[in-house]
Amino acid sequence: MRSIIAATNNPGKVLEIRQILNGLPYDILSLKDAGVNIKVEEDRDSFEENALKKALEICKYTGMPVIADDSGLEVMALGGRPGVYSARFAGPNASDEENNEKLLKLLEAVSFEKRQAVFRCVVVFAAPDGTVLTAAGSCYGKIGFSPAGRNGFGYDPLFIVDGLDKTFAELTPQEKNVISHRGKALKKLKELMIKQGYIRKT
Repeated sequence: MRSIIAATNNPGKVLEIRQILNGLPYDILSLKDAGVNIKVEEDRDSFEENALKKALEICKYTGMPVIADDSGLEVMALGGRPGVYSARFAGPNASDEENNEKLLKLLEAVSFEKRQAVFRCVVVFAAPDGTVLTAAGSCYGKIGFSPAGRNGFGYDPLFIVDGLDKTFAELTPQEKNVISHRGKALKKLKELMIKQGYIRKT
């Protein structure tokens, strides 16, 4: 079976990519699985630019097709922060818990009605033949006052999905993948890959 590198070592992201793209004639490898130990600096100003940079650099380095994503949380009451800094909101090597604690601290005086937020994701597929495909997805909700749920990763325990009254972390992986920003982006990317002939429509 052919392989695609998922340009991350985040086990939560790798699992979601594998689940959402289940059925593709590709084995999806993490950077570690592929023996890639380079770190691409995510120093661009947008999710799309960061995802594109990762995909192109790792594709060039490995000579293999790559799927890279950049995603994050934008909170309206914070002017769109943390945005592209979501993974390092509380510092360069911050844990999910530290990022969540900082977010809750900044929002502690904000009412629930004003805690609107959106998760955004941009995914890029880059192939050695020069093909580059890009897709994006969003999911809207609000930030809760305390973590709830045990599934997912990152800000999932705080993000209450509009219309569901549950956090991402309270959903099963299958439920989350249907409505999440990453799920929507990857499904669009899959359609683009079908159109380009990289995979056959099932």
